[in-house]
Amino acid sequence: METTTPTLAFDRKNLTDQKLIELYESLIIPRRIEEKMLILLRQGKISKWFSGWGQEAISIGVVNALNEDEFILPMHRNLGIFTGKNMPLERLFAQFQGKLSGFTKGRDRSFHFGSIEHHIVGMISHLGPQLAIADGIALADKLSQEKKVTVVFSGDGASSEGDFHEGLNVAAVWKLPVIFVVEHNGYGLSTPSEEQFAFKHFTDKGPGYGMEAIRIQGNNVLEVYTAIKNLAEDIRQNPRPVLVEAITFRMRGHEEASGTKYVPKHLMEDWSKLDPVENYENYLEELGVLDGKSKERINKNVKKAINDGLDIAFAEEAISPNLETELRDVYAPFSKEIISPSPNSPKSEKRLVDAISDGLRQSMEKYPNLILMGQDIGEYGGVFKITDGFKAQFGADRVRNTPLCESAIIGTGLGLSIRGFKAMVEMQFADFVSVGFNQIVNNLAKIHYRWGQNADVVVRMPTGAGMAAGPFHSQSNEAWFFHTPGLKIVYPSNPYDAKGLLNSAFEDPNPYLYFEHKGMYRSISSEIPDEYYTVEIGKANLVKEGSEISIITYGMGVHWALKATEELGLSADILDLRTLLPWDSEAVKTTVKKTGKVIFLQEDCLTGGIGAEICAWISEHCFEYLDAPVMREGSLDTPVPFASNLEKQFLPVERFKEKLKRLNEF
Repeated sequence: METTTPTLAFDRKNLTDQKLIELYESLIIPRRIEEKMLILLRQGKISKWFSGWGQEAISIGVVNALNEDEFILPMHRNLGIFTGKNMPLERLFAQFQGKLSGFTKGRDRSFHFGSIEHHIVGMISHLGPQLAIADGIALADKLSQEKKVTVVFSGDGASSEGDFHEGLNVAAVWKLPVIFVVEHNGYGLSTPSEEQFAFKHFTDKGPGYGMEAIRIQGNNVLEVYTAIKNLAEDIRQNPRPVLVEAITFRMRGHEEASGTKYVPKHLMEDWSKLDPVENYENYLEELGVLDGKSKERINKNVKKAINDGLDIAFAEEAISPNLETELRDVYAPFSKEIISPSPNSPKSEKRLVDAISDGLRQSMEKYPNLILMGQDIGEYGGVFKITDGFKAQFGADRVRNTPLCESAIIGTGLGLSIRGFKAMVEMQFADFVSVGFNQIVNNLAKIHYRWGQNADVVVRMPTGAGMAAGPFHSQSNEAWFFHTPGLKIVYPSNPYDAKGLLNSAFEDPNPYLYFEHKGMYRSISSEIPDEYYTVEIGKANLVKEGSEISIITYGMGVHWALKATEELGLSADILDLRTLLPWDSEAVKTTVKKTGKVIFLQEDCLTGGIGAEICAWISEHCFEYLDAPVMREGSLDTPVPFASNLEKQFLPVERFKEKLKRLNEF
């Protein structure tokens, strides 16, 4: 952090006395709350506090410069955004205390929440993903031809994350109306800026992304307000992203327990002279706009509002846990009758790849607000040609080629959902989802449980081995997500289910991972209805009936099971799960009771796979019906090898047949 001259040059420009006072009133609210919270923290009445002391002018300048219906995505130190959006203080304080009337019903802390009513989308602890969500909100506004701007905050520490780069890059490429505000406060927890990045100012970064960048004095509320207001007015007419570097300083610890002993004393002394509240207050007094009487009245009213809000929040009883409510709120409510094809519906022979494309096209026609995003899905039609011709039919706005930034595109999908759109994100290969993992498991999956916002996003996942594609284009990674509450996972084994499950996923406002096996794209075909239909989520399908053994499987495993039982001459129930999360426990129980012998087959590596969980469930809930040990088979616990003979050994086909024989002999 550079040495700063301890002075703030205020310039009222053409602002009225009333506006100057409004900014003062807005500025002191977060400061007075801070003062109160630090007392409550010492008294043990709140558990943690992330202080924005000394940075209030940035939040207040920004929130007052935007229109009421424009979204802001704040961070830890942006209390002024929440108060500036006129959130009821009693609810804000209840949020801090983990009370039921807080915005997360006690499920998350401090500023980790949003409120559509107040046009705020709160952060998660990973910080960087916020930027991509802002991209999605801005994209929705641009597609709707609404002249709006979105503001998203980042600290200088969080700018080291890849999500920062991805968020700026997407906004620049798509010319999205986003203002990226970087609060350059000198530290990421205890790590100083010079250990975070080698450049001096964030304004040096803007040109590299092809966007404008400006630097402002973040402790000067008038400078922040004027700069953001002018930018917002211009961006509404000429949509584009702008990077704003707000120079400021963090006067307290990252959070109160961490302290500030690592900060050089002279920096604290210099920046204390630039206090945004005291300096602005002195300026107004010098102008004659604020006198002692009005200052006392304003502060008295603010303190009363804070105390009244705290009284209400403290009076609220502690949360009484309700198991039904907790489980119910993991997903956004959704109930819809299954759309069955009419008896006389025309049918066509379709491969799995055609069925997916057909369902995707019909969902695009059904939902004009459905946006497709992915690498090479435009003119090229995707690497598997599933979206071939889509750009010509639906236009470049709805069928969007993306940069190679999976995290940002998933986050953009969530931002679209926040604005009422539906989004599909295509992973070129399911393997590549690893660089978008955080957005899926921590944003899409948790956002409804945390503060009631649905994530209407379907992530398509071309998956599976058998084509000698090696360890980075062949993985079965559905188990990575099976453990995550809030997601729904489907995995079709045939063209009929592929189309119906995809259509169902788009109808449901919850986040989906839709796995489609690359090896079945053009090798599996059947006659399916041409018209639109859906398949029930969470309902398994008994593909084949038998009496000796129950085989529970999904995806390519269905076809391996069919072939193996035919070769071995076994009479077996073959249960295709179809939906992996939530999975159909009743169907599993029914087949286990029927045969008494069960084996689970998966293409995924054996250890820690979905079969392990379901076999454990069978042992616990169906033990009395079993006539043999519960068995399972999967691929080797190695990465997927490239050479065809090695890959054949890796896959479970032959080992599965041997286990079937053993199970039948019990």
